Amino acid sequence: MIKTIKLKFGKAPNQPPAEIDTTPVTVFVGPNNSGKSKVLSEIHYRCTSGQLNSMDVILSEIEFYSFTSDRAKEKVKKISLRPHHMEQLMPEHIIVSNGTSRAQIHELSLVNALENTNRQLQVFCPYYLAFNTLILDGTNRINLVNQQPASDLQQPAYNSFMVLFNDEDKRKKVRRIIYDAFESYFVIDPTNLGQLRLRLSSRPPSTNLEECGIHEEAVHFHSKATLIEQASDGVKAFTGIVTEIIAGDPAVLLIDEPEAFLHPSLAFNLGKEIALTSSESEKRIFVSTHSPNFVMGCIQSGAPVNIVRLTYRGGIPTARVLANKDILRLMRNPLLRSTGVISALSYEFVVVTESDADRAFYQEINERLLRYQPELGIANCLFINAQNKQTVKTIIKPLRELGIPAVGIVDIDILKDGGQVWTGFLESSFVPELEHQSLANLRNAIKQKLDDSSKNMKREGGVEILSDGEKEAANNLFDKLAEYGVFAVRRGELESWLPNLDATGHGPSWLLAVFEKMGEDPESLDYLKPSNDDVWLFIGEIKKWFTNPTRKGIPL
Repeated sequence: MIKTIKLKFGKAPNQPPAEIDTTPVTVFVGPNNSGKSKVLSEIHYRCTSGQLNSMDVILSEIEFYSFTSDRAKEKVKKISLRPHHMEQLMPEHIIVSNGTSRAQIHELSLVNALENTNRQLQVFCPYYLAFNTLILDGTNRINLVNQQPASDLQQPAYNSFMVLFNDEDKRKKVRRIIYDAFESYFVIDPTNLGQLRLRLSSRPPSTNLEECGIHEEAVHFHSKATLIEQASDGVKAFTGIVTEIIAGDPAVLLIDEPEAFLHPSLAFNLGKEIALTSSESEKRIFVSTHSPNFVMGCIQSGAPVNIVRLTYRGGIPTARVLANKDILRLMRNPLLRSTGVISALSYEFVVVTESDADRAFYQEINERLLRYQPELGIANCLFINAQNKQTVKTIIKPLRELGIPAVGIVDIDILKDGGQVWTGFLESSFVPELEHQSLANLRNAIKQKLDDSSKNMKREGGVEILSDGEKEAANNLFDKLAEYGVFAVRRGELESWLPNLDATGHGPSWLLAVFEKMGEDPESLDYLKPSNDDVWLFIGEIKKWFTNPTRKGIPL
């Protein structure tokens, strides 16, 4: 039903607003408070009222598909209900319902509205799409598994349980998905006359009649199965969403945080099943999520999926439609996959370090800054580690291509390697190509001076080894890298931080020693709190790059 969605903003200030050509599934990702849930509510209001809300801050416009004359008549016929006993039906009108509310509409007017959706929103939306749009949040998706009325079988089914009761193929499809997830068999229980209930059975029904009948064998079969109301919230949420997608008939389905209550593996399965099922129908499903597992499930299904990343900082919103091929690269590259880099979609910022010891140290420093000196700390930041300095660039480049601000922290020996390694850092940081040669020449000259000193640049002082003029040149080079989000430890390496603690060792052994000296009890006098120098200020400089709306190094 929905052809395109236009937002009020784009990749960056002064960039064209984002326009989304819908696929069966559109997934909104991004940090907290970026507008993921808000955009669902704005889409819902537009679909059900046909109007734009003056309070909308994300959605600009929705364009709908129109039906041919024959399809429009077919759709109207399908949704038309018989009047209840004593219900007065106006001439040439039909009754439409979503199971909870009913309305009468002139039949020809509705047909015309389906043929000209965008010109007749005042009819199309409130009298057709409103009854075919469903929004699911944490509470009502659990309630989807509550028993539903078993209405007149001679009337069109108006709830998902009735659809499943009448359609064996759809029932079996739900049963297969639920069994794959929980190793229990989903069944519809009609033995509470006038109501349909869901149960989970240890075995499948031997015949269709054993499941759908009300005779003694059916009663016995269902008595041995567990009512789904007795299952966990995760089971109920997963089953409710799957049931509604397969058996429910909303043209537009909006799901807020489908991963709530679900184990990561179930979130992956749900994303996969939602994408696969929706690709076989005309439904349009819109999802807001924090779950990288759900996103991975959607993408790995192979079905057409839009991923839209929203951000909001300092009153500036952004929206970027992410290419599936770029996200697939994050998931398929063994290095990227092993670091959990896909989680970056739900964070505002990312810091990539050379090793796990570096990651743990800088993350702890940032945690203490957030608690005691928040003006220097980086909130909503994911810290991940590469395998070495060379692979730092392998991680930051695809993240930046997705519009995610990603910083690389490297030791001073980034100066050691020239050629493709050095150029690779510049390319991954999106330093303009015209500057590559001059920066390469400067790097080579500084490295030569450090080599001439016969000292170890990493362990004997870093830039302090150099004379004043040489040190200024080195700092100029590192300042240029910092402009593009690559931050070098100018004193040398990780172990050069907090020298007053006299921690010894290297890598993991130094990390354990420095953590012990930093203390773990905030109430203790020995607990190290931030100051305005050393590594604390280093993280503060990284925060400045992150929070600079005109930061360099993020391609548009």
